[in-house]
Amino acid sequence: MLKKLILGVTAAFFFFSLSILTSGTAMGADKTFTFGLLLVGPYNDHGWSQAHFEGGKYVEKMIPDAKMIYIDKVNPADRPGITIPQLVDDMVEKGAKLIIANSDDMKDGTREAARMHPEIHFLHISGDDVLTAKAPKNLSNLMGRMEYGKMMAGFAAAMTTKTGKIGYLGPLVNDETRRLTASCYLGAKYAWEKVLKKDPAKLKFQVTWIGFWFNIPGVTADPTQVALNFFNTGYDVVLSGIDTTEAVVVATQKRKKGKKVWAVPYDYVGACKGGPDVCLGVPYYNWGPGYVNFVKESMTEKWTSKWIWMGLDWNDINNPDTSAVGFEAGPVLSLSAKAALNKFIKDLGTGKAELFKGPLYYQDGTLFLKDGEVATDKKVWYMKQLLKGMSGQSGAK
Repeated sequence: MLKKLILGVTAAFFFFSLSILTSGTAMGADKTFTFGLLLVGPYNDHGWSQAHFEGGKYVEKMIPDAKMIYIDKVNPADRPGITIPQLVDDMVEKGAKLIIANSDDMKDGTREAARMHPEIHFLHISGDDVLTAKAPKNLSNLMGRMEYGKMMAGFAAAMTTKTGKIGYLGPLVNDETRRLTASCYLGAKYAWEKVLKKDPAKLKFQVTWIGFWFNIPGVTADPTQVALNFFNTGYDVVLSGIDTTEAVVVATQKRKKGKKVWAVPYDYVGACKGGPDVCLGVPYYNWGPGYVNFVKESMTEKWTSKWIWMGLDWNDINNPDTSAVGFEAGPVLSLSAKAALNKFIKDLGTGKAELFKGPLYYQDGTLFLKDGEVATDKKVWYMKQLLKGMSGQSGAK
């Protein structure tokens, strides 16, 4: 697996190849609290990693004594052989008291580093070590309730498609990606059946996985080619579940050739800027408020090991100070679709629209939720398969 590719390099190679980037003023001031950020992709990827980087900048803005150091491109393609504990050792040497690791792929390495440095606090994004009782006392988990954002994305896609064929550009297959992809489908299904009153049999939702969070040539499927395949076979909306912007880029290329297609990117609030002529909107993470809470706990030595699944501020899902997840409507989302989406968002917030409610079945026909049953957090978190009505693999080959 990809995680295993990281292992086995010598310390000499590590210290020769590693470069640490710092943000803000020079470190070492008496009152400075240094926190480190490990990013799986580039800090400016217009996606997942940039959202985390800007969350770190938000911390610096809200807590003047807090300063960030970061290492980006922490993945097997960009840093072959480098381990998370090695990166952590270097950050600790540079004064970091709290280290945030931003990818599920870093789970094992972050846990190992936390045990090696019991005096340092660790925050692992998207993990569940606290839930499974694997976390040492200095390790916490944080994730945003993107399931709601993905429901909005699927809703916008179904309100827009002219062919009834929606493609989902997926990363790798795990619990997280299954539940987010299923959330997109449920949002699309709701719009198609409840709002548009269309025949359920005429909605096609296809999932194609590339094998990682972004393209690694020779390792993953090419997301550009996957997006092209969707558009070339009658899918007119592609939803992205990967960290980068290929869906929007390819849709823009097709639009310039006269094809009526649309895309919904992921992760970063500014992602629509990469394709304003095709972007229906973007579900995005706002890590700043959550980061601020953990930094304050670490600074004041009030740290407790916990698992936090941060929700939305339903009074204003795009409030940067209060909502962990938002949805930025795109320039080409029609006025009627936008009005319907706004009502859908309101209904999600009040519970009137409860999408993880039975009867729902897994892809193989086994029961996921019985009639009238509302899924618990844990049941959603650990989804075992995609849902009935979705096409694509529920697990990795």
